[in-house]
Amino acid sequence: MKKLLLLLLCPLFLAAAEPAKPVRKINPGEVIVPTEAMRRIWGELVSVDLKQRTGIFRKEATDELMTFKVLPYAELLHHATFGDLQDFRVGERAIFRVHEDAQGTWTWLTYIQDEMNMMNGHKEFFYVDAIDAASGKITCNQANFDRSFVREKGIVLETESVTRYWKAGQPAKFGDIKVGDKLRTKTHGLGKGKVRMCWEVFLDEASLVKFQAEQRAVHAQRMIAEGAPGYVDVVAAKQIELTLFQEAGEVGRTLKPGAAVRLVGAGADRQAAGPETLATIKTAKFQGNLCKVSLELVSVSTPLQPRQVVRLWVK
Repeated sequence: MKKLLLLLLCPLFLAAAEPAKPVRKINPGEVIVPTEAMRRIWGELVSVDLKQRTGIFRKEATDELMTFKVLPYAELLHHATFGDLQDFRVGERAIFRVHEDAQGTWTWLTYIQDEMNMMNGHKEFFYVDAIDAASGKITCNQANFDRSFVREKGIVLETESVTRYWKAGQPAKFGDIKVGDKLRTKTHGLGKGKVRMCWEVFLDEASLVKFQAEQRAVHAQRMIAEGAPGYVDVVAAKQIELTLFQEAGEVGRTLKPGAAVRLVGAGADRQAAGPETLATIKTAKFQGNLCKVSLELVSVSTPLQPRQVVRLWVK
C-alpha cells in the first residue's frame, strides 16, 4: 500500500521539483518575443516619430499615456497583413504588445495589431443587433464565425460624416446595414475612454479582402524598394549569416542558393545607409516564421557587424 501511494505521489513531487522556465528578456540584435512576459493593450495611437521609431498610445481602459519603442523586428499588422509604422493613423485603435526594458518599464514594442488584423485572424465579426439611424450607432455582439464563442456583448459602433462603408469591395452607405449583418471595422478613439468611432465599415468579406490585397501590394513594393530587413548574426572570413524578420517572409521564400544579393546596413529608422556588401546565397532556410540566410562574401571584408540591422536586395 505504501509503495502504491509513493508511486501515485511521485509525479506530483517531480512536477514540483521542475525548475521554472526563465523569463526571456529583449536583447537588441536578436529576434526575441517574450510571450511569457508581455502586455497586449487596446489603445489609441496618440503620436509617432517615424525617424526614431517611437511613439505614445493611450491605454483606453485607464486613459494612461504609454510611450513605446518599436523594435526593428516588430510585427506591424495593418489592414490584416504586414505594414509599416507610417501606415498607422494617429487616433487609430489597435493592440499594442509591449515588454519590459532593462529598467523594468513596459516600453519595448513587438507588435501593433490593427482591428482588421485581430478580427480577421480570429475569424470574428460584429453581429448587428440594433441600428439607430438617427445617431448613427450600431449595437453588436463580437463573436466568431459560427457564434460558438462570444468575445463581448453590447458593443456600440459609432459612425460620423467621414465614415466610409464598403460592400462587395465598392462604396456603400449606412442604410445598407441590416440587423443580423456581420461587420468588420477600422475604428479610432476620441481621446478618452473606450470608443469605437468607425473610419471604415466592411459589410462583407470581399471588402476587407480588397483592403488587405492593396496593403499586400504596398508592402511587397516596399520590400523591393527598401530591401528585406533583418539582423546580422555572424560575420566571419568571407561568410555572413542573417536572420530576416517575419515581414520579409515572402522575400525569404524566393531566395535560392547561388543567387547574388547586396546588403546595406541600416540605422534606428531601418533605412539603408552606407556602403554596400555583395554576396551570394549559400542556404536560406526557415526556422518558424524567420528565414535564416547563410551567404558567401564577394570581397574579403564587410563593414557590417553582428547584431546590426541590415537590408537585403536580390540582384
